[in-house]
Amino acid sequence: MAGPVKGTSHIIRSSLPYQVLLYCNAWYFGFFFIAEILLYIYKGEMLPFANGILVAEVIILFLITILEIIRIFLGQKGNLTERMVAVILSLVISIPVLIGIIYLLLWQTYVLRVEVILCGIELTFLGLELIFSIVAIVTFARATPY
Repeated sequence: MAGPVKGTSHIIRSSLPYQVLLYCNAWYFGFFFIAEILLYIYKGEMLPFANGILVAEVIILFLITILEIIRIFLGQKGNLTERMVAVILSLVISIPVLIGIIYLLLWQTYVLRVEVILCGIELTFLGLELIFSIVAIVTFARATPY
């Protein structure tokens, strides 16, 4: 098996800031999910809800979580392997996640102040990742095929 040819190099085009943001967001979203579940338990015990509304909001949280896991996975793998399609899919999945977080921030039945802070941090992560994913896509598109 032949190794790399002496004197040749491979330019690494993957984005370190994008990768760091995805990594930190993965940990933060785990915390966000647990905090939201605990807040829904609190809300269910302390606040009056119409029939089925609390269950619907928890289901929305689980759907957001599933999409966020897929989005972060595609973003990390696409960035590390320099595959533009995976990063574009991650970018596309960001849109329903963004709408879901905005729902949690503005339109759920009861919004607590701690949820405003948690959703604000998540929206900051999403916004920065959107910017860096677009930069990564442009960088991968400009790469010369080898």
